[in-house]
Amino acid sequence: MKYTLTQDRELSTQIAEAIREAIMDGTLMVNERLPSENELCERFEVSRSTVREALNRLAAQNLIRTQRGAYGGAFIKKVSFEDAYPNQMTTSSLLLSMNEVSFETACEARFAAERACIPLSAKRCSADQMATMRAEIHRQGQEGLSDESFCTSDITFHKALIEGTGNPVLNFQSSSAIESMQSLMNMITYSARDRAVIIKLHTAIADAIEAGDAQKAEAELSKLADYTITLADQVREQRAAKKA
Repeated sequence: MKYTLTQDRELSTQIAEAIREAIMDGTLMVNERLPSENELCERFEVSRSTVREALNRLAAQNLIRTQRGAYGGAFIKKVSFEDAYPNQMTTSSLLLSMNEVSFETACEARFAAERACIPLSAKRCSADQMATMRAEIHRQGQEGLSDESFCTSDITFHKALIEGTGNPVLNFQSSSAIESMQSLMNMITYSARDRAVIIKLHTAIADAIEAGDAQKAEAELSKLADYTITLADQVREQRAAKKA
């Protein structure tokens, strides 16, 4: 693990990056024990507190686990898709909130990602995933359901469709991006949307997926995308009218 620290950046960050790179290039393997804190201090010529801060960064990223006892220490952890999902979700949300991404751009990306999942989902969607979609459609039609709960149900419906691909990599890449963008779009459009329209479109999408008709499902998803853009336009008009 060769790495030269520089003084222009935080030392603990550089040490964490060095260890992460060693994991990624196979120098450090899953379940391998890291050098002790003392060894890392000597190797990087830093204090114990700096090493511990670097290890805390890696633990927060689910890259290492600690074990107590005579055979304890810090070990390389096998990262699961479930472990990595919150970080991916957070990154996607931050990118959207900190950069000037138009509603139309986010909408285009969000529906393009889901549209890419439909052919596989139409072939592989399990009974449990279909049941989740049907349950969320039923929930969305319940009287008295809050806007927040409706938005949560909306996201759960689309995540179940993506999970129906049976492809964990595609699910990981698509779910976090869609969830973050869907949350953004729901925040903007909830005041203008007609729940009955969305429920009808969700039902049509689920029917097509269950029938294995990818083309029909894509067509219904495109209708949902068009409706979402229309809602955003209505919200803009409402806000402009209030300012006038």
